[in-house]
Amino acid sequence: MKQKTPKIVPAGSGLERQSVPGESLVFKLTGDETGGALDYIVCTVGPKSGPPLHLHHTQEETFHITKGRFKFQIADETKICQSGDFVYIPPGTPHAFVNLSDEPGEFIAVFTPGGTDKFFAEFGPMMSSGGPPDQEKIAALLEKHGMTLLGPPLSPE
Repeated sequence: MKQKTPKIVPAGSGLERQSVPGESLVFKLTGDETGGALDYIVCTVGPKSGPPLHLHHTQEETFHITKGRFKFQIADETKICQSGDFVYIPPGTPHAFVNLSDEPGEFIAVFTPGGTDKFFAEFGPMMSSGGPPDQEKIAALLEKHGMTLLGPPLSPE
């Protein structure tokens, strides 16, 4: 882990990662820069897109929605969230979201502890290789990084 040092990240910059084609993650801070404490990410999510139902075994996750409308499933509850809303997901809680908007949506995500950039460094290339994603490989990668795949993505309907 790197030594913690102060950092200013100019607008429009940061460590870029891709989750799926058409979506981007800009890490303003990574776990390596915070002594493992947290990741701070600006996420752009394509229309009608979002991750499958999953959970994090040790990470807490927050979302502060800055643009668009999202449907969140948290455990057995589903809620519609929009710009300005804030969502907290404790470790071990099944969750998924989908961008309901016809345009890209955006939120700020914070993961504690950090290290999520390492997952996306492996996941992005897997998702942009063409063809349908191999669910067994995705499930194995999630497990490697302390997550479990539980189900399909949410429907925007």
